[in-house]
Amino acid sequence: MKDMPMALRHPATSFTTCAVCNIRHRAVCATCNAKELMRLEDMKYYRTFDAGQAIMYEGDEMQFVGSVVTGVAKLSRTLPDGRIQMLGLLLPSDFIGRPGRARVAYDVTALQKVTLCCFRRKPFETLVADTPHIGQRLLAMSLDELDVARNWMLLLGRKTAREKIACLMAMVARRTSALEPAAPKNGITFEMPLSREAMGEYLGLTIETVSRQITALRKDDIIVLADQRQITIPNMDRLNAETGDDIGAASAP
Repeated sequence: MKDMPMALRHPATSFTTCAVCNIRHRAVCATCNAKELMRLEDMKYYRTFDAGQAIMYEGDEMQFVGSVVTGVAKLSRTLPDGRIQMLGLLLPSDFIGRPGRARVAYDVTALQKVTLCCFRRKPFETLVADTPHIGQRLLAMSLDELDVARNWMLLLGRKTAREKIACLMAMVARRTSALEPAAPKNGITFEMPLSREAMGEYLGLTIETVSRQITALRKDDIIVLADQRQITIPNMDRLNAETGDDIGAASAP
């Protein structure tokens, strides 16, 4: 499986068009005009990956770049001793891959069923070279990722277990609701893409600590749990107050 080219691992699926895409105004194509969208339509294709499936492996030839349309994926790297370190989450509108790079830098794995809008790398690189504002959009998104990484360093190094859990929940809630028209400020319901064990690995906590803090947030009416993964935030201001900063988890990965 690992030796098979990425473009052949999963069959392409029909999904939607750029004009009605749910991430149209948040993804790398946000600044594209009608003519540029037509060029993107000519070079794109959609792929769907089931939860747990590898999207890219570190060291693979990078045959495509693209945007997450639906679902959540994780970035990770395998250490020489076999341990896996999670490095970040990819949510709808996040960009996968780097134009100009021939090889994949990280493992990318679907945490939920993921649909990607893929662009063949070479034609996309040509479009970026011909269209400076798309390159500027990529730069802005990369700088946002840098800010995210710095904020996450603060979270891992200085925040309490409760603040870490609240930041992660607020980030997923914000990113999920931001894609919906007239998204409500309160009463946001979403599916946490990480298991409690994975949350612990990501946040540097034991699974017991994760479970204990989630239970405490539930008892304090900060969150409502329908099951292990489905979470409702009755009041985002109250959840933000638990994150330990003024902006909540708006800039968390």
